[in-house]
Amino acid sequence: MQLKWLEWAKQIQAISQAGLEYSRDVYDLERFEQLRSLSVTIMQEYVGVETEQIRELFASETGYATPKVDIRAVVFKEDQILLVRERVDGAWALPGGWADIGLSPMEVAVKEVKEESGYDVVPVRLLGVHDKKFHDHPPSPYHVYKFFILCRLVGGEAQESSETMGAAFYREDNLPELSIERNTERQIRGLFEFLRDPSREVFCD
Repeated sequence: MQLKWLEWAKQIQAISQAGLEYSRDVYDLERFEQLRSLSVTIMQEYVGVETEQIRELFASETGYATPKVDIRAVVFKEDQILLVRERVDGAWALPGGWADIGLSPMEVAVKEVKEESGYDVVPVRLLGVHDKKFHDHPPSPYHVYKFFILCRLVGGEAQESSETMGAAFYREDNLPELSIERNTERQIRGLFEFLRDPSREVFCD
């Protein structure tokens, strides 16, 4: 479960962002700017990060606030799943990252696998969509939807990248330490169900 103060801060931020986008009254704009500042203050109070850094990461967007989209590629080789070792925490994750403007979810999955692991894949189908708040991830300043896209391995070889320290395939009974910011053990084990039963329906929170 997400911390209540974090959920409140995100809701205040979303309301203020929408108000700043659509309001035309100068006094309403001032009030929505005050709300945005309040959301930043709440975040700063609880996480101990400099206010300006929080404002840049958490409260710098414009337009109507919508969830961020995290694309994760699911690549099997026989009874193993492809994971990459993240430089940021030294733990392992499915290849992936934020969705890119101009690319479809399938295209992002293919790109991320190549960039982070060195392998070439072709997209097969969407396996599911998780709302990050319902799963055992650390608290996040963003509301995130995670797309899991099955891809078929067609070539390439393992290599490091600017974001990863290598790639490897792991069996379900021998998973390494996982980067739970990106994927949980329960999610990975759930994906193995598609390996055992390819006809499983798409899951969605």
